[in-house]
Amino acid sequence: MDDKAFFRAVAERSGLSRQEAADLTRATLETLALRLSDGEVRDLTPELPASLRDSLQWGKGEMKIFGPDASIRRVCQRTGLTAPEATRGVRAVLSTLQEAVSAKEFAHAMSQLGKEYAQLLEPTG
Repeated sequence: MDDKAFFRAVAERSGLSRQEAADLTRATLETLALRLSDGEVRDLTPELPASLRDSLQWGKGEMKIFGPDASIRRVCQRTGLTAPEATRGVRAVLSTLQEAVSAKEFAHAMSQLGKEYAQLLEPTG
């Protein structure tokens, strides 16, 4: 999946414009990167579209622990979206990420994020 397809999928899922979806995607990946180990970031990065890799690299360093609500607040601050828009958007990014990367890497990332983040996933099927 290239970046345009990624942004289009996020826009369709979230109801946001493509530009908002692009900004939201980058902000979500930057926020999630803070929650992932350097090893997981290293494994996940090559599976992303090239233009999104920097967003995941942004948070490298010491892992920080915070829940989905704090993630959504961080995305709101970075994008200017409302909390409901950011919540829909984070859900859309996670669901699109699940389609864009291998099942193994997605499962590893989600295991580090925790079950609270898994609840943000849109039901598939």
